[in-house]
Amino acid sequence: MADTLGARVGRIVSGSAHALIDAIEGAMPDAVIQQTLREIDKAVDDVRAELGRTIASKHLANKRLTEQSSRHEELSGQTELALREGREDLARAAVEHQLDVEAQIPVLEATVADAVKREVELEGYVAALQAKRREMEEAFQSMLLARARSAQEAGAAATPDGGPSVTRRVENATGAFDRLMAREGAPGLGGVDREQGAKLAELDNLARRNRVEERLAAVKARTGDQG
Repeated sequence: MADTLGARVGRIVSGSAHALIDAIEGAMPDAVIQQTLREIDKAVDDVRAELGRTIASKHLANKRLTEQSSRHEELSGQTELALREGREDLARAAVEHQLDVEAQIPVLEATVADAVKREVELEGYVAALQAKRREMEEAFQSMLLARARSAQEAGAAATPDGGPSVTRRVENATGAFDRLMAREGAPGLGGVDREQGAKLAELDNLARRNRVEERLAAVKARTGDQG
């Protein structure tokens, strides 16, 4: 499941959005883009389902690890008590049980560590797929706008005073993109949605700049320590 899911995400993310747009410009771009977006959304859903199972597994392993660690400490106390009371047979039984617990603890620790690693990996998959979806939306919008401008330029050359304005054609292209995104459950690019999209993009850029500054500060700190 892990390898299959990872390969699937890798195939989606590694595909070029612009190459896909170029390939479908002469066909039915709306249908192809819708299919591609649905594939990305389905992959996101599948990754999130796997993420939920991973988190549940980590929780159960953590719970069992805590229980076994507590039991190990309890058995240590019981062993000492049994010896003080002269019950070596009971102390021996406690030690035997303690050895069984010790055999399980490393496996539980490894299970938790693997779950943590897998959780981070799956969260990365979701982020990458969401980024890919935004890339596809932007590429498709750019294609529609380019078509609108090209059609307007061709029309203006043939009939300088005829046809709708460039602004109107661009608005029509944006409207087509918004309708497609609405069918796919995504926000469009007009009105309030466009303003919200700009704010989210600004927020993403701010977060990215902060990560850059943090990494630079860490590098500077290491360089200073070595110097």
